[in-house]
Amino acid sequence: MEPADPNLLRGLDFSVLQQCMHCGMCLPTCPTYDASLRERSSPRGRIAMMRAVAEGRLEVGETFADEMYFCLGCLACQTACPAGVDYARLIETARAEVERSGVLEAPGRSALRGVILRWLFTSRRRLHLFGRLLRIYQRWGFERTVRGLGLLRLAPRRLRELEPLTPRVSPRFTHELFTRRYEARNPKVPSKRVGLVSGCVQDLAFSHVNADTIEVLQANGCEVAVPPGQQCCGSLHGHNGEIEAARGLGRSNLDAFDLDRLDAVVVNAGGCGSHVKHYDRLLAGDPVYRGRAAEWARKVRDVHELLAEVGPRPPRAALQGAGGGLLRVTCHESCHLKHGQGVSQQPREILAAIPGLELVELAESDWCCGSAGIYNITQPEMSAALLERKLGHLAATGAEVVATANPGCAVQIEVGLRQRGETVRVEHPVSLLAAAYRAEKEER
Repeated sequence: MEPADPNLLRGLDFSVLQQCMHCGMCLPTCPTYDASLRERSSPRGRIAMMRAVAEGRLEVGETFADEMYFCLGCLACQTACPAGVDYARLIETARAEVERSGVLEAPGRSALRGVILRWLFTSRRRLHLFGRLLRIYQRWGFERTVRGLGLLRLAPRRLRELEPLTPRVSPRFTHELFTRRYEARNPKVPSKRVGLVSGCVQDLAFSHVNADTIEVLQANGCEVAVPPGQQCCGSLHGHNGEIEAARGLGRSNLDAFDLDRLDAVVVNAGGCGSHVKHYDRLLAGDPVYRGRAAEWARKVRDVHELLAEVGPRPPRAALQGAGGGLLRVTCHESCHLKHGQGVSQQPREILAAIPGLELVELAESDWCCGSAGIYNITQPEMSAALLERKLGHLAATGAEVVATANPGCAVQIEVGLRQRGETVRVEHPVSLLAAAYRAEKEER
């Protein structure tokens, strides 16, 4: 009996690779094709390369690997595709094959991926320890001293470029906020019981967004649980070729959430939601977990989806902009929220229902901002060009607030605005709804 072919692209259902009709509808939506005008840097070009690898006509070399990682994974092509090509599955499989082949292996790259992807982000305990150390560095004056003395000039160029992207660590993590402030506020007779995926970057740097999400869900009759045993959702791993690590994290989360008791599993980060909605596919070959993974996939909802389902209570108090006028807000759409999950109208409906808020449409609202997981680290030049494009459109709206539902987008846009000297705030749509609910109490 011949051993199974280890090539992951050859292991795909071949119909997935054959779906692409090479019609070109994806080309105008692809940021890397738009910038390069290279066929190989387009979705159909990359799919042609994947098919050639699957058929044995092309080796997995550096050119193939570089193109797979030059792709943003924004999935705009998936929305535009008339044939329904599952590009998310294709690009993740291709990257996993790149990592399996070892074609990009180098001591520095291997060490960095080992520390970040396989060690730090596979343990919430280690993540929280790292977060506490970073919090001390940022809040006890060490960061200010390092910058003031120009010590960053001694660091490697790449590290100097990445330093501004370091998010501010929250004063408390999500589980601390939940147990101290929100657990006792759960409604006695809930309309729904939901579990919140608290995330990793969302937990470390945007726990206030998780707190706002809990507050909004409770205000709409939901009992919220934040399982303490949950881990990183694994999207960072799944999107970067570390499939086995992603599967391990998926199993940990299935163990942590009591699905039998929950009506829904809620996610408020676009990138995380796009990944966890496919735990069923991720664990389809696992005889122990595939049943629970299928149940999980049926119950996962983006927070905007869930609020649209329950019909959110309209706030009775208005938000105010500068000088007491209308608060002018524009919406940057997370790629994985719109293109990965198909959630686009619901965040706008939530924003439009908030009194005192004027929603201004953003040109190319669903064009990638350049964050794309760790793309701003691995492809800094392309990322910076996309950010400049986004910032230009934001400036044209005259908005005081940019609403976006993904932590990576929030960090990327905040850094760009700060470097321009802009005072525009970046907020999650649910945080604006939570602020309106809180304003009701202040008016009493």
